[in-house]
Amino acid sequence: MSFRPVYIVEAVRTPQAKAGTDLKDVQAPFLGAYLVRNMMDNTDIPLDQIDEVIFGNTGTPAKYPNIGRVIALEAGLHKKTSGYSVHRNCASGLEAVSQAFLKVASGRSDIIVAGGVESMSNMPLIYSKEMTELFVKIMKARTVSDKLKAISTFRPPFLSPIVAIEQGLTDPFCGLNMGQTAELLARELGITRAQQDEYANNSHHKAIKAMNEGRFDDEIVPLAYGHKLSKLLTRDSGPRENSTIEGLAKMRPYFEKKSGTVTVGNACPITDGGSALLFVSEEALKKYNLTPMARVVDYHFHGLEPERMGMGPLHAMDGVFKRANMTLDQMDLVEINEAFAAQIIAVRKGMTDRAVADKFGIDTLWGEIPDEKLNVNGGAIALGHPVGSTGSRLVVTLAHELKKRKAGFGVASLCIGGGQGGAIIIENLVK
Repeated sequence: MSFRPVYIVEAVRTPQAKAGTDLKDVQAPFLGAYLVRNMMDNTDIPLDQIDEVIFGNTGTPAKYPNIGRVIALEAGLHKKTSGYSVHRNCASGLEAVSQAFLKVASGRSDIIVAGGVESMSNMPLIYSKEMTELFVKIMKARTVSDKLKAISTFRPPFLSPIVAIEQGLTDPFCGLNMGQTAELLARELGITRAQQDEYANNSHHKAIKAMNEGRFDDEIVPLAYGHKLSKLLTRDSGPRENSTIEGLAKMRPYFEKKSGTVTVGNACPITDGGSALLFVSEEALKKYNLTPMARVVDYHFHGLEPERMGMGPLHAMDGVFKRANMTLDQMDLVEINEAFAAQIIAVRKGMTDRAVADKFGIDTLWGEIPDEKLNVNGGAIALGHPVGSTGSRLVVTLAHELKKRKAGFGVASLCIGGGQGGAIIIENLVK
């Protein structure tokens, strides 16, 4: 089957804020709806001409079970525009992007909005099984006597909550949480604490430099929040200007207390945020006189053992380079989600070290990822990782930076909880 070209016309995101801070009262759909409204305001596409809205999300709120559809309607799109949600853990936003690409490329659609949103602040505490069963008994009791009898079985430990976000970040097959998978890679590949802290410190300072130079201004849509929407968030809140290697070295291991090397300082913080892109066909470009930012070349997803999920980008980039018949050397920029510093360092090793590549079944050594190409404006260690959004946020950031540099090609990739990796190549069209 021959595919049509697929173009990115708009690419925007929210400022990202640490969970429990500025955006804690903004529900997930509203992190996406205002982005879609902004994109539509910047084009002459009628609101009834969007074929579909696709959004990634992992912590689906009970009140908004299909966030994609809620975003479409809240953004003011026509009711005939269908909308749906996708879930691929950390790559949910990239899954939305890949589905948009396929639908436009195949000719089934001409205009699709895709992205991801996550309000990690609003991921709930869950009642224990014992407390839930007690509520059921009380509701089923027909008489006051029966209700009192049920209530008498209550014990204080019943109130111990289950933390949804903690469960979601623990793999159900290998039993390790995401931080422990990073610890495993650090041990197996000889990655030191000092290397991780140095990488994390650089991420913060790259992000601060980018913010001060206004390099995120074109991609961020300021967000009104707070009581009566009286405050305006214009910048990511995660990057630390005062970050030092010495300060990071003082932090205690978080996931393995005695012998670990992964800390909250060299790992990504829990974050709220959203991102969205407008994908169109060549026919739509001409019909609505649109100017494309970039063209989607191809994408690839790949699985691996869950306990080493951090090596997902190694597999995914290997796969997308082969699909596109391209090489790492052809990439002017590389965006890899910084779930953990140890994980990024491990992926870079797998690109150059024959023993590491063999360990993970990679037959091609693609070469060193130069510092001047990798996460040039900082990554998730500084900017944060709103899980459902990050996969599309990487594409937003990559598209804008390629445009600023008048560069050619870029690849975005990330590891995925559960043992997967995803990657996408885009070509800048603004020269």
